[in-house]
Amino acid sequence: MKGEKYSFEDLVKIMEKLRSPEGCPWDRKQTHESLLPYLLEETYEVIDAVKKDSDEELKEELGDLLLQVIFHSQIAKERGAFDIENVVDSISKKLIHRHPHVFGKREDIKTAEDVNREWEKLKEKEGKKKESLLDGIPESMPALERAYKLQKRAAKVGFDWKGFEGIKEKLIEEISEIEEEIKKGDRKKIEEEVGDLLFMAVNLARFLGVHPEIALRRANEKFEKRFRYMEKRAKEMGRDLSEMSLEEMEELWQEAKESE
Repeated sequence: MKGEKYSFEDLVKIMEKLRSPEGCPWDRKQTHESLLPYLLEETYEVIDAVKKDSDEELKEELGDLLLQVIFHSQIAKERGAFDIENVVDSISKKLIHRHPHVFGKREDIKTAEDVNREWEKLKEKEGKKKESLLDGIPESMPALERAYKLQKRAAKVGFDWKGFEGIKEKLIEEISEIEEEIKKGDRKKIEEEVGDLLFMAVNLARFLGVHPEIALRRANEKFEKRFRYMEKRAKEMGRDLSEMSLEEMEELWQEAKESE
């Protein structure tokens, strides 16, 4: 191991040590399955660091994410499946193969659209031809993002809304269907209709060229900022939000909006 600056190889050896009989009991206990929550968490933390535009945080979070790759690779190595060198070799070959305009002599590929078309052709040649246009969208992907991906794929063959008015009418229809199910009291059907409404909301965002995940994240941030303002103001007034009426809280909410 090096004294001041560690290398990629050092990181691999550190993980090997942690997983060894003389290593850490917690690390030795982990499996591909048990690590999944950490993989997701680290991914989200990288996203947060990017949004904060913090190089220091991004460096740290990318390190945490890289650790997950090393961790999974070490577990696979112990199973005799593959190791981190196989992972690096595989992705390197894929990048070179799928960028013939960079590493080859394909001068006809000039735009991002050309690249996407070429990628699809190369995937087919690699034996990854899709049975469905919707193949390859991970089932474990967050529902909002997956809805967006499913709709984008379907829109490629023209299965899409013609205009805003049609989407607007469908949204109103979905709300009416929720009202009907509320009257009937069928919780399963209410859930189904709410899901249809959310799916249509994603359709609206996509049709308007808005990424629903980004839009909802910003809405979350806005709500959190305003609610925290309300809590702070209530405390300054010697009050607690839980003791205030809805009308009083609405006044603080409007005050929070005006403060922006």
